[in-house]
Amino acid sequence: MIATTDQIDLNFVQPHFPGLQSKWAYFDNAGGSQILAGAIDKITEFLTHRNVQIGGTYDTSLAAAEALMAGRRAIQTLVNADRPEEIVFGHSTTALVQILANAMRSQFSPGDEIIISIGDHESNIGPWDRLREFGVEIKFWPIDKETQMPRLEDLEPLMTPRTRLVCVHHVSNILGQANPVAEYARFVHERRAKICVDGVAYAPHRAIDVTGWDVDYYVFSLYKCYGAHNAVMYGKYDLLSELDGQYHYFYGKDKVPGKLEPGNPNYELAYSATGIVEYLMSLGEHTGATGDARAKILAAYAAITRQEDMLTDRLLTYLRGRNDCRIIGPDSNSGSTRMPTISFKLDGRDSGAVVKAIEAHDIAIRFGDFHARRLVEYLGEDGDSGVIRVSMVHYNSAEQVERLCRALTDVTNNSVPA
Repeated sequence: MIATTDQIDLNFVQPHFPGLQSKWAYFDNAGGSQILAGAIDKITEFLTHRNVQIGGTYDTSLAAAEALMAGRRAIQTLVNADRPEEIVFGHSTTALVQILANAMRSQFSPGDEIIISIGDHESNIGPWDRLREFGVEIKFWPIDKETQMPRLEDLEPLMTPRTRLVCVHHVSNILGQANPVAEYARFVHERRAKICVDGVAYAPHRAIDVTGWDVDYYVFSLYKCYGAHNAVMYGKYDLLSELDGQYHYFYGKDKVPGKLEPGNPNYELAYSATGIVEYLMSLGEHTGATGDARAKILAAYAAITRQEDMLTDRLLTYLRGRNDCRIIGPDSNSGSTRMPTISFKLDGRDSGAVVKAIEAHDIAIRFGDFHARRLVEYLGEDGDSGVIRVSMVHYNSAEQVERLCRALTDVTNNSVPA
């Protein structure tokens, strides 16, 4: 075995996640990460001391409104948005993209075009694809099978003067490679279209900079980013103002973001987002960072990247060393652009059988298509129960990766027949 050393202070990190007291090594984080104790505390505090409807003039209602705004400001800082009103809360990325598609529908005329990457999670495909019934033409941007990335040279011939929107993933939850979304956004804007980015598989691993990237919409799930089961959508304020309201008729075009949060957001879960940012700031401070909140968040993600690079490199080295393994996605981590979401298949073995055998070692991984079914079918990897996926985050340890490597060797040598 190659010597592997943790690159982050796990004695500081792991106590922030109460679920890590379990016997399990959690390598299914792309499906949902463990929640921070700080986020749980915010939920409890809201439900204990602020649990009323916003909009009143009495103290408790004002405190509830302050909590909701604190959640918006926290995400504003996390993603580097210009103002808190650019943050829309919803119960999942799927729901938020559906709301966005409905809210944009009147902006499309029959014959207008939406281009969608074939590599996207269905959350960023299905809501747009359903606009076909209103005469919108849907085109698919292919994944280059050699680089396993969406290339601009493949997007360019798809775009016409009728192209209104391009939808793409920042990181595929199967392939694990970060795409250059700032480059994509510049290309799309030069052709007078807008861009919607699915950031679900990116947000837990690297710092988000929606302003720097100049994306129009950016959506991700907080329950995959150390928080509670809800999600957020960033949108440029002027674009959100132009969207059709999805709430009551008297929520006018200027009521941003409330008009896109029908029934109001879940207050306690929105407030719990402050716990994510507070943790990242404290992690940044622990590494020696000073300055404002954003500087500390950037330092935290730099530390996260170092740990995750180690985890990624160790597992990829093991998988490359097997003569029966095919890695789905890049098999190396060039420039720290390979996230620790690693999919693979073992020759002649059913992925589901392998995963279930691994579970006997108290290691949680998963198999299937992970709601990126179109991509898995496009790659021809839908047989034998789909792909095996190991998805790690910074609280995972070097020792856990070694456990996984030993378990994979043991399972394929002894437990799962070819």
